[in-house]
Amino acid sequence: MSTPEVTARIARLFVYPVKSCAGVELQEAVLTDAGLDLDRAWMVVDDQGEFVSQRELPRMALIRPQLKHHEVILRAPGMLALHLAIDAVEAPAQVRVWDDAVPAFDMGGVAAQWFTDFLGQPLRLVRFDPDHRRLSNLEWTQGVEAPNQFSDGYPLLVASTASLEQLNAKLAAAGHAPVGIERFRPNIVLEGLEAHDEDRLANLIIAATEPVELRPVKPCPRCPIPDIDPATAVSSPEVGDTLRTYRSDERVGGAVTFGMNAIVIRGDDQTLRVGQAVEADWNF
Repeated sequence: MSTPEVTARIARLFVYPVKSCAGVELQEAVLTDAGLDLDRAWMVVDDQGEFVSQRELPRMALIRPQLKHHEVILRAPGMLALHLAIDAVEAPAQVRVWDDAVPAFDMGGVAAQWFTDFLGQPLRLVRFDPDHRRLSNLEWTQGVEAPNQFSDGYPLLVASTASLEQLNAKLAAAGHAPVGIERFRPNIVLEGLEAHDEDRLANLIIAATEPVELRPVKPCPRCPIPDIDPATAVSSPEVGDTLRTYRSDERVGGAVTFGMNAIVIRGDDQTLRVGQAVEADWNF
């Protein structure tokens, strides 16, 4: 075996059970071919079945999920907790996430009323139909079929502690407060890299019970969500403004990027844990 050019370790793991709501930080998470188990398994839609997000409803950031054995519990300021059974759905539904029409299952009237009351417009909650294969863009995956649930387009988002530290140094130099990695909604946060080395890595080999292999395939262009403070749902422009000074990425038409979208090459049903070693070579 050749010596890997880069070594790192998993520092943090996050899943986001409901798309665009707060994440859940975990010490370990089961990997599936569609990403971490229960990641973006649910989604909030409007009365046309179109997904909604923090882009138009920033208070979604205040909805905090908790994972229990057989249920997800959602909490939000001023609301009673909403309990969702992980294995129960109601009527089939057709919904849209970006350009994809996706079959799903409605989660019923109680969940719909809860989201409607908290977010102030008619909304419903849906669960992804696991029989449906919603694939990542095959050009970016170079022909590898990578399924997703309700993520924007890829099963995993990988970021690094060093990338956040670099951003926070730039924010501090401009007189702004530091921000947390939560704003960027990663699934896997690596430590031991230089800032944005995650952009330049070939396949990541993770030392689980059996080897896990992830492939970073596309830099993640950033929308306005990193400008939203997850603790308050208040948006202010300094994060996006600062990123624009140094993170324009020619690979995605000059868009501002932070983190890498990744797909699962092998390791379905393996458990990822904080502290696991990660090895990679440069993708030059």
